Amino acid sequence: MANILVLYYSRGGHTAHISRAIAEQIQSKGDHCDVVNLNDKIPIEWSKYQAVALGACVLYGSYHKSVFEFVRINQQHLSQLPNSFFCVNVVARKPEKRIPENNKYLQKFLTLSPWKPQDVKIIAGKVDYPSWPWYDSLMIRLIMKMTDGPTDPSAIIDYTDWEDVKVYADHIRHLASSAAVVA
Repeated sequence: MANILVLYYSRGGHTAHISRAIAEQIQSKGDHCDVVNLNDKIPIEWSKYQAVALGACVLYGSYHKSVFEFVRINQQHLSQLPNSFFCVNVVARKPEKRIPENNKYLQKFLTLSPWKPQDVKIIAGKVDYPSWPWYDSLMIRLIMKMTDGPTDPSAIIDYTDWEDVKVYADHIRHLASSAAVVA
């Protein structure tokens, strides 16, 4: 049985929801998975894990500074385990933007991050205008207008492919089991 860590930064709760879905899939296959919000600043006992996945959402074209700070501080720990980074963004509603080389937000993370994940995943996010502060809703609607996305202020559209999230969770399990075989 593998012990896997899923870390995440979530602003509106969708990345948290995705992280919990990853953990549920991992646990449904008999492995253990801890899910930790970076904002909780919980000390991590890295040695008890066989793999780690770190997820973060994109807002206004970037990641929250706390994601980069966490990576800077924990770069060595992250690199010592089989690892993956998953990026949640609405631009990935377009299939071609789910390809790492075509997603400028993932590429931005890889350029700015001192940690170079061995594995990456792009997951389409959620538009939820009614739950966002008015200024976020307005700004994102303007961005969506320029990119042919939804602009109805009452729109709630979940672009996440939940079956693909399960496949990704199984992939993380495979990373952990591959490490166990090598060790």
